[in-house]
Amino acid sequence: MTAISQHLNAVRSRIEAAETRFGRAPGSVQLIAVSKTFPDSAIRAACDVGQTRFGESYLQEALPKIHALAGAGIEWHFIGPIQSNKTRDIAEYFDWVHSVDRLKIAQRLNDQRPEALAPLNICIQVNVSGEASKSGIAPSELETLARQIASLPHLKLRGLMAIPAPEDDFERQRVACAQLRIALEALQRAGFALDTLSMGMSDDLEAAIAEGATLVRVGSAIFGQRH
Repeated sequence: MTAISQHLNAVRSRIEAAETRFGRAPGSVQLIAVSKTFPDSAIRAACDVGQTRFGESYLQEALPKIHALAGAGIEWHFIGPIQSNKTRDIAEYFDWVHSVDRLKIAQRLNDQRPEALAPLNICIQVNVSGEASKSGIAPSELETLARQIASLPHLKLRGLMAIPAPEDDFERQRVACAQLRIALEALQRAGFALDTLSMGMSDDLEAAIAEGATLVRVGSAIFGQRH
Protein backbone atom coordinates (compact mmCIF):
# COMPACT_ATOMS: atom_id res chain seq x y z
CA MET A 1 0.00 0.00 0.00
CA THR A 2 1.40 3.39 -0.99
CA ALA A 3 1.64 6.36 1.36
CA ILE A 4 -1.03 8.15 -0.67
CA SER A 5 -3.45 5.23 -0.37
CA GLN A 6 -2.81 5.06 3.39
CA HIS A 7 -3.43 8.78 3.75
CA LEU A 8 -6.58 8.59 1.63
CA ASN A 9 -7.95 5.81 3.79
CA ALA A 10 -7.22 7.86 6.91
CA VAL A 11 -9.04 10.90 5.51
CA ARG A 12 -12.00 8.74 4.44
CA SER A 13 -12.14 7.33 7.96
CA ARG A 14 -12.20 10.87 9.39
CA ILE A 15 -15.07 11.78 7.07
CA GLU A 16 -17.06 8.66 7.98
CA ALA A 17 -16.47 9.23 11.70
CA ALA A 18 -17.63 12.84 11.42
CA GLU A 19 -20.75 11.80 9.48
CA THR A 20 -21.62 9.44 12.30
CA ARG A 21 -20.74 11.88 15.08
CA PHE A 22 -22.81 14.73 13.69
CA GLY A 23 -25.80 12.77 12.43
CA ARG A 24 -25.02 13.04 8.75
CA ALA A 25 -26.17 10.33 6.35
CA PRO A 26 -23.41 7.88 5.39
CA GLY A 27 -21.84 8.97 2.11
CA SER A 28 -23.35 12.46 2.23
CA VAL A 29 -19.90 14.08 2.25
CA GLN A 30 -17.71 13.70 -0.82
CA LEU A 31 -13.93 14.15 -0.89
CA ILE A 32 -12.06 16.36 -3.35
CA ALA A 33 -8.35 15.49 -3.31
CA VAL A 34 -6.54 18.79 -3.81
CA SER A 35 -3.70 17.85 -6.13
CA LYS A 36 -2.29 21.30 -6.90
CA THR A 37 1.55 21.31 -6.99
CA PHE A 38 1.64 17.49 -7.09
CA PRO A 39 2.47 15.50 -10.26
CA ASP A 40 0.10 13.35 -12.28
CA SER A 41 1.79 10.26 -10.80
CA ALA A 42 0.40 11.22 -7.38
CA ILE A 43 -3.05 11.60 -8.89
CA ARG A 44 -2.74 8.18 -10.54
CA ALA A 45 -1.84 6.66 -7.17
CA ALA A 46 -5.01 8.15 -5.68
CA CYS A 47 -7.07 6.98 -8.66
CA ASP A 48 -5.79 3.46 -8.09
CA VAL A 49 -7.62 3.36 -4.76
CA GLY A 50 -10.86 4.81 -6.05
CA GLN A 51 -10.46 8.57 -5.76
CA THR A 52 -12.20 10.30 -8.67
CA ARG A 53 -12.57 13.98 -7.66
CA PHE A 54 -9.52 16.23 -7.82
CA GLY A 55 -9.08 19.94 -7.18
CA GLU A 56 -6.64 22.24 -8.94
CA SER A 57 -5.92 25.95 -8.40
CA TYR A 58 -3.41 26.85 -11.11
CA LEU A 59 -4.57 26.45 -14.68
CA GLN A 60 -1.13 26.28 -16.31
CA GLU A 61 -0.16 23.46 -13.96
CA ALA A 62 -3.49 21.67 -14.22
CA LEU A 63 -3.84 21.42 -18.00
CA PRO A 64 -0.88 19.05 -18.58
CA LYS A 65 -2.22 16.78 -15.82
CA ILE A 66 -5.72 16.83 -17.30
CA HIS A 67 -4.32 15.85 -20.70
CA ALA A 68 -2.04 13.16 -19.21
CA LEU A 69 -4.93 11.62 -17.29
CA ALA A 70 -7.56 11.82 -20.03
CA GLY A 71 -9.74 8.74 -19.91
CA ALA A 72 -9.11 8.09 -16.21
CA GLY A 73 -12.68 9.02 -15.26
CA ILE A 74 -11.63 12.04 -13.20
CA GLU A 75 -14.01 14.82 -12.20
CA TRP A 76 -11.94 18.01 -12.23
CA HIS A 77 -12.73 20.86 -9.83
CA PHE A 78 -11.19 24.32 -10.24
CA ILE A 79 -10.83 25.83 -6.77
CA GLY A 80 -8.44 28.77 -7.21
CA PRO A 81 -8.77 32.46 -8.08
CA ILE A 82 -9.87 33.04 -11.66
CA GLN A 83 -8.30 35.55 -14.03
CA SER A 84 -10.36 36.69 -17.00
CA ASN A 85 -7.79 35.44 -19.50
CA LYS A 86 -8.01 31.90 -18.06
CA THR A 87 -11.76 31.35 -18.30
CA ARG A 88 -11.81 29.70 -21.73
CA ASP A 89 -9.68 26.73 -20.69
CA ILE A 90 -11.43 26.46 -17.32
CA ALA A 91 -14.80 26.36 -19.10
CA GLU A 92 -13.55 23.67 -21.48
CA TYR A 93 -11.61 21.32 -19.22
CA PHE A 94 -13.24 21.43 -15.79
CA ASP A 95 -16.47 19.90 -14.48
CA TRP A 96 -16.86 22.20 -11.47
CA VAL A 97 -15.71 25.72 -10.59
CA HIS A 98 -15.83 26.61 -6.88
CA SER A 99 -14.36 30.10 -6.93
CA VAL A 100 -16.79 32.34 -8.82
CA ASP A 101 -17.34 35.62 -7.00
CA ARG A 102 -18.35 38.11 -9.70
CA LEU A 103 -20.66 38.24 -12.69
CA LYS A 104 -17.95 39.02 -15.25
CA ILE A 105 -16.25 35.67 -14.61
CA ALA A 106 -19.54 33.77 -14.58
CA GLN A 107 -20.56 35.34 -17.88
CA ARG A 108 -17.25 34.43 -19.52
CA LEU A 109 -17.46 30.83 -18.27
CA ASN A 110 -21.00 30.60 -19.61
CA ASP A 111 -20.12 32.05 -23.01
CA GLN A 112 -17.01 29.87 -23.38
CA ARG A 113 -18.47 26.55 -22.20
CA PRO A 114 -18.49 24.23 -25.24
CA GLU A 115 -21.99 23.46 -26.46
CA ALA A 116 -21.26 19.71 -26.50
CA LEU A 117 -20.59 19.63 -22.76
CA ALA A 118 -23.07 19.57 -19.90
CA PRO A 119 -23.56 22.85 -18.02
CA LEU A 120 -20.58 23.76 -15.85
CA ASN A 121 -21.27 23.21 -12.14
CA ILE A 122 -20.72 26.43 -10.19
CA CYS A 123 -20.22 27.33 -6.54
CA ILE A 124 -20.14 30.97 -5.50
CA GLN A 125 -17.21 31.77 -3.24
CA VAL A 126 -18.28 33.69 -0.15
CA ASN A 127 -15.90 35.64 2.08
CA VAL A 128 -17.31 34.48 5.42
CA SER A 129 -14.39 35.81 7.47
CA GLY A 130 -14.42 39.33 6.01
CA GLU A 131 -10.70 39.19 5.25
CA ALA A 132 -9.59 41.85 2.78
CA SER A 133 -6.96 39.45 1.40
CA LYS A 134 -9.47 36.69 0.66
CA SER A 135 -11.45 36.24 -2.52
CA GLY A 136 -15.19 35.86 -2.28
CA ILE A 137 -18.33 37.92 -2.40
CA ALA A 138 -19.77 39.58 0.69
CA PRO A 139 -22.79 37.69 2.07
CA SER A 140 -24.94 40.81 1.61
CA GLU A 141 -24.35 40.70 -2.16
CA LEU A 142 -24.86 36.97 -2.56
CA GLU A 143 -28.49 36.74 -3.63
CA THR A 144 -28.06 39.23 -6.47
CA LEU A 145 -25.10 37.31 -7.91
CA ALA A 146 -26.90 34.00 -7.44
CA ARG A 147 -29.86 35.22 -9.49
CA GLN A 148 -27.56 36.43 -12.25
CA ILE A 149 -25.67 33.13 -12.42
CA ALA A 150 -28.83 31.04 -12.28
CA SER A 151 -30.02 32.75 -15.46
CA LEU A 152 -26.98 31.68 -17.50
CA PRO A 153 -27.84 28.64 -19.65
CA HIS A 154 -24.44 26.93 -19.76
CA LEU A 155 -23.87 27.11 -15.99
CA LYS A 156 -25.56 25.16 -13.23
CA LEU A 157 -25.48 26.92 -9.86
CA ARG A 158 -24.96 24.18 -7.27
CA GLY A 159 -24.08 25.97 -4.04
CA LEU A 160 -21.50 27.92 -2.07
CA MET A 161 -17.82 27.66 -1.23
CA ALA A 162 -15.70 29.30 1.47
CA ILE A 163 -12.16 29.30 2.80
CA PRO A 164 -12.56 30.53 6.38
CA ALA A 165 -9.67 32.12 8.21
CA PRO A 166 -7.51 29.46 9.93
CA GLU A 167 -8.65 28.61 13.45
CA ASP A 168 -7.28 26.03 15.89
CA ASP A 169 -10.36 25.99 18.10
CA PHE A 170 -13.05 23.55 16.94
CA GLU A 171 -15.99 25.68 18.06
CA ARG A 172 -14.63 28.76 16.30
CA GLN A 173 -14.14 26.64 13.18
CA ARG A 174 -17.81 25.68 13.42
CA VAL A 175 -18.90 29.31 13.73
CA ALA A 176 -17.17 30.21 10.46
CA CYS A 177 -18.60 27.19 8.66
CA ALA A 178 -22.07 27.90 10.04
CA GLN A 179 -22.06 31.26 8.26
CA LEU A 180 -21.83 29.52 4.90
CA ARG A 181 -24.57 27.05 5.85
CA ILE A 182 -26.84 29.90 6.92
CA ALA A 183 -26.18 31.71 3.62
CA LEU A 184 -27.07 28.57 1.66
CA GLU A 185 -30.27 28.06 3.66
CA ALA A 186 -31.28 31.67 2.96
CA LEU A 187 -30.86 31.11 -0.77
CA GLN A 188 -32.83 27.88 -0.58
CA ARG A 189 -35.68 29.73 1.15
CA ALA A 190 -35.52 32.30 -1.65
CA GLY A 191 -36.22 29.54 -4.16
CA PHE A 192 -32.79 28.43 -5.32
CA ALA A 193 -32.40 24.66 -5.81
CA LEU A 194 -28.93 24.31 -4.28
CA ASP A 195 -27.37 21.14 -2.91
CA THR A 196 -23.67 21.88 -2.33
CA LEU A 197 -21.60 23.32 0.49
CA SER A 198 -17.90 23.23 -0.41
CA MET A 199 -15.97 23.83 2.79
CA GLY A 200 -13.54 22.06 5.07
CA MET A 201 -9.88 21.23 4.51
CA SER A 202 -7.25 19.08 6.21
CA ASP A 203 -7.38 20.99 9.52
CA ASP A 204 -11.10 21.71 9.85
CA LEU A 205 -13.05 19.08 7.92
CA GLU A 206 -14.82 17.80 11.03
CA ALA A 207 -16.19 21.27 11.83
CA ALA A 208 -17.28 21.68 8.21
CA ILE A 209 -19.09 18.34 8.24
CA ALA A 210 -20.78 19.29 11.51
CA GLU A 211 -22.17 22.38 9.74
CA GLY A 212 -23.38 20.65 6.59
CA ALA A 213 -20.45 20.40 4.16
CA THR A 214 -21.17 18.15 1.19
CA LEU A 215 -17.74 18.56 -0.44
CA VAL A 216 -14.51 18.76 1.56
CA ARG A 217 -11.26 19.79 -0.12
CA VAL A 218 -8.23 17.98 1.33
CA GLY A 219 -4.69 18.22 0.02
CA SER A 220 -1.83 17.99 2.52
CA ALA A 221 -3.43 15.20 4.57
CA ILE A 222 -3.43 13.08 1.40
CA PHE A 223 -0.39 14.13 -0.62
CA GLY A 224 1.84 15.62 2.06
CA GLN A 225 3.11 19.13 2.63
CA ARG A 226 3.55 21.34 -0.43
CA HIS A 227 6.97 22.77 -1.23
